[in-house]
Amino acid sequence: MRAMVYRGPYKVRVEDKDMPRIEHPNDAIVRVTLAAICGSDLHLYHGLMPDTRVGHTFGHEFIGVVEQVGPSVQDLAVGDRVMVPFNIFCGSCWFCARGLYSNCHNVNPNATAVGAIYGYSHTTGGYDGGQSQYVRVPFADVGPVRIPDWMHDEDAVCLTDAAATGYFGAQLGEIAEGDTVVVLGAGPVGLVAAQSSWLMGAGRVIVVDHLQERLEKARTMAHAETLDYDEYDDVVVELKKQTDFLGADVVIEAVGAEADGNLLQHVAGTKLKLQGGSPVALNWAIDGVRKGGTVSVVGAYGPIPNAVKFGDALNKGLTLRMNQTPVKRQWPRMFEHVRNGHLTPREVVTHRFPLEHIAEAYHVFSGKLDGCIKPVIVPDAA
Repeated sequence: MRAMVYRGPYKVRVEDKDMPRIEHPNDAIVRVTLAAICGSDLHLYHGLMPDTRVGHTFGHEFIGVVEQVGPSVQDLAVGDRVMVPFNIFCGSCWFCARGLYSNCHNVNPNATAVGAIYGYSHTTGGYDGGQSQYVRVPFADVGPVRIPDWMHDEDAVCLTDAAATGYFGAQLGEIAEGDTVVVLGAGPVGLVAAQSSWLMGAGRVIVVDHLQERLEKARTMAHAETLDYDEYDDVVVELKKQTDFLGADVVIEAVGAEADGNLLQHVAGTKLKLQGGSPVALNWAIDGVRKGGTVSVVGAYGPIPNAVKFGDALNKGLTLRMNQTPVKRQWPRMFEHVRNGHLTPREVVTHRFPLEHIAEAYHVFSGKLDGCIKPVIVPDAA
């Protein structure tokens, strides 16, 4: 089969790889019909995640058709069209029993820190991902769901991570009716987080970024106010000015390890690897929320320490909530919101590439070229 293969930082290409096979009775083999490149894939592409091995296939956002099932699989059949959450989880451990699917204890040798994720280095289990023609799906009766007939394929692929993570970010904020919510980052996760904040009762939503195409998307897709942080000496001071000098009730951090906005922190975290990424956005969140407020973190960070203002968070009495998204837990309610038009995940998709052009896709997405917000990959396209 053809698959995207990692060859080192900034080096990906499409190669022939062995077809995945049934390794466990609960496995399925899925023929990928649509995949996506996630902003967190860029952390791998840029060499920021430990133990990203040459030969690894990325891709934790994908949908497809079941080609083969193991002898123990009961809920799926060959030919089913399925969407697969980015989490790999057993469904029966202590954490899964409580809906914490992203923290499953049985799928990753490093599970004391994180569960398992498709295509996201050996720190999350070393499973190959879906930027390929075929992928092995463990615990096939637990994770995948048949795609509803009414659902658009690009909605479905976004729901496997980016849209679910944005929705989860708003959930973690515990938004009360009338709250002012600030979303840091107008990528796909931040855009859906802003849409979701309205659903959860926000009275005001402000999105912060510096890329004009993303800020415009925040205004049209999420009906949010926007701030371009390049226009201010200190965006936190501006946020305070706009919130009666108190700060926002909730800040959703949807940027993660490669945040711009502070050159020293960006270089230390992303170039010199002295931190698990740049903590700029996280510190803006801590500074920009009011005392007693809530900071929701769904941006991705590496496992090594960061220079985070934890003392300020303590002294302000903040509630900090964060996790990798337990995707399948979000789906029942999200499906209804998508069906009713209250959430529109596929609006974030701006570019479509054949699998054979995936090196170009990563280059365009990484460089934020051509107004790229969300690229999807079509394995069978010419």
